Amino acid sequence: MTRQSAFNKQSTAAEVVAELDLSGKTVLITGATSGLGLESARVLASRGAHILATGRTLAKVSAACSQVGTATTPLELELENHDSVRACADVVRKLGAPIDILLCNAGIMALPKLEQIRGIEKQFFVNHLSHFLLVNLLLEQVKRAPQGRVVVVGSSSAYKWAPPAGVEFDNLSGERDYTPNKSYGQSKTANGLFSLELASRLAGSGATSNSINPGPVDTNLSRHYPGWQRKVLGLIAGFFLKPVGVGASTQCYVATSPALEKTSGQYFENCNAVVPGGQMTNKTLAGKLWEKSTELVASHLS
Repeated sequence: MTRQSAFNKQSTAAEVVAELDLSGKTVLITGATSGLGLESARVLASRGAHILATGRTLAKVSAACSQVGTATTPLELELENHDSVRACADVVRKLGAPIDILLCNAGIMALPKLEQIRGIEKQFFVNHLSHFLLVNLLLEQVKRAPQGRVVVVGSSSAYKWAPPAGVEFDNLSGERDYTPNKSYGQSKTANGLFSLELASRLAGSGATSNSINPGPVDTNLSRHYPGWQRKVLGLIAGFFLKPVGVGASTQCYVATSPALEKTSGQYFENCNAVVPGGQMTNKTLAGKLWEKSTELVASHLS
């Protein structure tokens, strides 16, 4: 049973890691050009970690790295393109270093109209499939670390928006009854189930996998919402949405806390393990998702 942490919903990422020495550790963060990814990179680098920071273009991620410090390596990673995912993983594998923390942070949200990549609904493709591919390509480097950790970032409690089945395997194209939030919720459920199944597959290796809910955070993730919704979010940001420094606390905590060295297969909110609802703890569904995901990315795994 994971004990309750001393941190809460008001703790910042900097406070969470303030007493830690991360010197010698390598951390790969997807979506490190803004928001939670950039803040996590900044905070973990401040404690001595070397950051492998990814972004959609090398120019954007290089600019972000300049804000973090010298202990960074910018990497181009376009999650809409599995050739790019494979190319990024190849670069990381050539670096050779064990990966102490692989933080799956990047994502897109609530696309107003159905978009597809290779016949798959875009949010499922980017948020889940591309991270599934990246982690599997780099898993041996995670396992080579003294205590490698995979941390999968969800988004608020959006898994509750998923269809009742959790994942509609007969509708991964999104063509049947597409709605932005439902498809986003399905991708977030997939994130949680992926982390759950990965934890099972890592059992006995010394490496761990956990997923987290940062809560509602003031980032650009909502950029695809209609203008009036963005205005409403802007108005309530100061009253309801967490600032980025607070929002990044849970992922930084789960990525680094010595108390979680043997904790795997859990879901965290406000730096504490909780039991999520919906299909997020369905191990049978998690196994089925793993097999289907493997099938969908097989050409880039070999």
